[in-house]
Amino acid sequence: MGRDATLIKDKIMSTLKYRGPSLPVHIANATGQSMLFSGAFLSELLAEKKIKISDMKVGSSPIYFLEGQEPQLENFTKYLKGKEREAFEILKEKKFLRDKNLSPVIRIALRSIKDFAVPLKYNEEIYWKYYTIPTSTFSPDIFAPERIHIKQPEEKIVKQETEEKEVITSSEEEKEVIILPEEKPKIHKTKKQAKKKKTAKQDDKFFNKVKDYLSSKSIEIIGMEGMTKNDLTLKVKAKNKEKLLIAYNKKKISETEIIRAHKKAEEARLPYIILTMGETPKKTISLMDALKTLETIEKIE
Repeated sequence: MGRDATLIKDKIMSTLKYRGPSLPVHIANATGQSMLFSGAFLSELLAEKKIKISDMKVGSSPIYFLEGQEPQLENFTKYLKGKEREAFEILKEKKFLRDKNLSPVIRIALRSIKDFAVPLKYNEEIYWKYYTIPTSTFSPDIFAPERIHIKQPEEKIVKQETEEKEVITSSEEEKEVIILPEEKPKIHKTKKQAKKKKTAKQDDKFFNKVKDYLSSKSIEIIGMEGMTKNDLTLKVKAKNKEKLLIAYNKKKISETEIIRAHKKAEEARLPYIILTMGETPKKTISLMDALKTLETIEKIE
């Protein structure tokens, strides 16, 4: 490796040390190199394990950083979208989450924010830890207030590393006395609360339908881009190709919604798939067929 290349690598390391986690464009500006050459040097440093790379992307660019700078990745969470942002906020507030207590949408979102959500396994159950919280502070008791545990010899939490996941297991078998929870008084919900609960159930039902359909087609969900009561946007992988999927929670979609889906795909720079809950109108199909061979529309002066 030439002296110039060594100097550029040193400059990249100094830049990351000074400004913290950075995008490739920041590195290119700091080194005075093109994006192409900066990307090549970043790849070499990554292979040499001198720098780290985020799972999260800003646009289509990952974030590069030095070991120990992980907490600074939070500066980029403003770029998280939809349910991924919601999952991040919930995990940050609660510190630990029990997977089976979460809605399917939040479960998927947590699996998409690997920089911030660390999976833990305890007694064959999956939990989630906020990335800056020490694993040693985990206790399943915070999720089971109705249980009283008979004190046993000091229990050790054994931390294991498996690939990129942290797993914790109990080193001793735990005895417990199960106390039936007291019957809680009925709470009369307001119309607003009832409507919110109903909407959440409808969202989960719609999401599960989409998930089951994709599973039947061997299409993998790799990221949650956004969700409203009317549509769901996912990044998926079909036949080893990444695509954007927009699912509409309605039987008929308009040309406006197709155009909106097209714009989303353009921004993501991905081919896209549209799913609907009903048949595509013949008028829409005819228009799509006509556009396939249309080269241009010109005005006669």
